[in-house]
Amino acid sequence: MILVTGATGTIGSELVGLLTAAGVPVRALVRRPPSGQVDGVEYVTGDLDDPASLAPALDGVQGVFSLPGYRDMPGVFAEARRAGVERVVQLSGASAASGDMTNAVTRYMVATERALHDSGLPWTILRPSAFMSNALRWLPQLQAGDTVRLPFAHVRAAAVDPRDIAAVAAKALLDDGHEGQTYYPTGPESLLPAQQVAVLGDVLGRDLRFEAQPDDEARAEMTTQMPAEYVDAFFDFYVNGSLDESIVRSTVQDITGTPPRTFRQWAETHSSAFA
Repeated sequence: MILVTGATGTIGSELVGLLTAAGVPVRALVRRPPSGQVDGVEYVTGDLDDPASLAPALDGVQGVFSLPGYRDMPGVFAEARRAGVERVVQLSGASAASGDMTNAVTRYMVATERALHDSGLPWTILRPSAFMSNALRWLPQLQAGDTVRLPFAHVRAAAVDPRDIAAVAAKALLDDGHEGQTYYPTGPESLLPAQQVAVLGDVLGRDLRFEAQPDDEARAEMTTQMPAEYVDAFFDFYVNGSLDESIVRSTVQDITGTPPRTFRQWAETHSSAFA
């Protein structure tokens, strides 16, 4: 039995699908059961901010896919160890490699990884690059017109399809040989935001135009959407240049035996979401 936390999220939903397709029993941790449930999946309610609530979800589980950044990660892993969990695949972020505790995003990634290391549980860490699915944030602009205005226009990223992250996670959960490894899943190409917009426009058959959003405007807009310390963290990554997500790595191919999907393939698969 595999427990997938964040089971209805971007990566978790893909992982649930891959595991059930492989005939693996899956338990999905959710705050509330979804209206459309997947056959072969047992839905269990629990809260990662309340480790004691996880005991029923962890009962009889051999492997866990874990999300980062909850307030008592040592408590979460203590519950997993108490339940006899044999391996944990932990989602993290590429910035964790820097160990920079002054950056709010990096700090919670590092704290999560340290808690897992200290737990005594067998672990595998995933530090993916930016998600291709972040393009779904452009929907309001695409519904309003053909101009996509985005920050950090000069920043290249080897963005990765969340399904490929899930495929790496599935291998690490089901196969031996991944204990103690840190993996960096990326996509197969490094693109600027303008290039992603151009690819999406071609897939949708729309003449999309890209506009670079000035830093001051981007900061003001982001401040309305998230705490200031996270805004500062993203500016540290992409303006100060403390995070380089442009590097293309062979991780997905190496672990899964399948090449990572391109942004065009991701856009074609999800084109209906932009309709």
